[in-house]
Amino acid sequence: MEVVRITANLTVADIPSAAPFYRDVLGLSEVEFDLGWVTRLTAPDSGASVQLVSTDATAPAVPAVSVHVVDVDAAYEEVTALGLDIVHPLTTEEWGVRRFLVRAPDGTVVNIVRHAR
Repeated sequence: MEVVRITANLTVADIPSAAPFYRDVLGLSEVEFDLGWVTRLTAPDSGASVQLVSTDATAPAVPAVSVHVVDVDAAYEEVTALGLDIVHPLTTEEWGVRRFLVRAPDGTVVNIVRHAR
């Protein structure tokens, strides 16, 4: 699996209430996207980012991290061959990503994702 980037997903009760800390205190001023239930805030100079997540629109769990990969289909084959717990099957989501969620052996839910170009 070729990993391109890993983004922390912070579970928050209310994104509009949580966002000011990350924006005003940490300087993550650029909103890369906002779907209402997930927002990515980024530092414009460094590209450092965090995603604030209140729920997941289609999956039964909020993942702790999003692992961005070159080939999500190959990653899915690799993970299923290992017999790991698939929390959300390989899906092309309406917001433009192809992804699946897997539970790591330690119990952490991980979003394996490829964004559309």
